[in-house]
Amino acid sequence: MTRAAVLGAGSWGTTFAKVLADAGCDVVLHARRPELAKAITEESENGDYLPGVRLPDRLRATSDAGEALLDAEIVVLAVPSQSLRDNLTAWRDLLPRDATLLSLMKGIELGSTKRMSEVIQEITGAGPERVAALSGPNLAREIAEEQPAATVIACSDTDRAEQLQAACHTRYFRPYTNPDLVGCELGGAVKNVIALSCGIAEGLGFGDNTRASLITRGLAETARLGLALGAELTTFAGLAGLGDLVATCSSPLSRNRTFGEKLGRGMTVEEVQQSTRQTAEGVKSCRSVLDLARAHGVDVPITEAVVRVCHEGEAPGQMVREIMSREAKSE
Repeated sequence: MTRAAVLGAGSWGTTFAKVLADAGCDVVLHARRPELAKAITEESENGDYLPGVRLPDRLRATSDAGEALLDAEIVVLAVPSQSLRDNLTAWRDLLPRDATLLSLMKGIELGSTKRMSEVIQEITGAGPERVAALSGPNLAREIAEEQPAATVIACSDTDRAEQLQAACHTRYFRPYTNPDLVGCELGGAVKNVIALSCGIAEGLGFGDNTRASLITRGLAETARLGLALGAELTTFAGLAGLGDLVATCSSPLSRNRTFGEKLGRGMTVEEVQQSTRQTAEGVKSCRSVLDLARAHGVDVPITEAVVRVCHEGEAPGQMVREIMSREAKSE
């Protein structure tokens, strides 16, 4: 039986721990708060993040990272992307030497503009063949309720990718593999920013045409940036690109879309942050995505607009007007 540790007991970390357990793995979920770990183990439910979802009996939780990581063959990292460096530095000496390190995080690190796999390699010293990322249209609540979904596991090592694929394949969760780690990670990070723009448009009262336009042009700027970084164009037409983008931009379960919608209705960033315990990765990552794009000379107008609203005080309505008044170009 494969031994897996999931570090991060939010909604997605808990959901993926459930997937692994349902696929037959021996899973330990690490929760930062002892009271949450105790409740998950004793009640088979994460009442804070997935109320009403029954967790498998073979899934247990602990607040002791060393206990969670003991003899783990797969280590799943499911913490907020901007906290990865600090968390991983604390866990580094506890990591089993040959474990596969799987990132569930969808963000670009502020300051360094590194993708999550790059941060993992830097902090742990793991070779690229040991590091993988999972990305796709993965709204946690739906998967926790066992609604059918597919995803992509990206890793440069085909054998490891296939081992991960087998470890999380269930009757309701279908993983595919892809060697394009850059494209899969970038698609997962940028889609959060585009989802913020779609939420803002929704909050302003705009309809399906506006959302479809933002999704389509958002995919175009994601692909431009991806190509500049060496990604494969076909990745952005798949689950980790278009699939994830459509789900995150369209669903009320999407944290980033919901965050943007509240901004469009007139709330400030600070007010929205105070109203939720969930992390909307795009709010911080929009700045690092923009920095990354500028470093490579890539035009990302939607990302620029989201940065102005989230960090420079621009009114959401002004954002839409500026996007629409840009110089006309061929598609």
